[in-house]
Amino acid sequence: MARNKHLAYKLRLAKAGKAKKSVPAWIIAKTKGEIRWSPQSRRNWRNRKLKA
Repeated sequence: MARNKHLAYKLRLAKAGKAKKSVPAWIIAKTKGEIRWSPQSRRNWRNRKLKA
């Protein structure tokens, strides 16, 4: 990856980094474990790339 990145790409990386947080424990408890993660948090840097 290039050292210098476009601002739009940096913003997308930042948004993806924030979305990677796990679901709060109270939501898991409220839904009795049916919701354990959000689709955004399932992304991994190796297997699902963001648009550059």
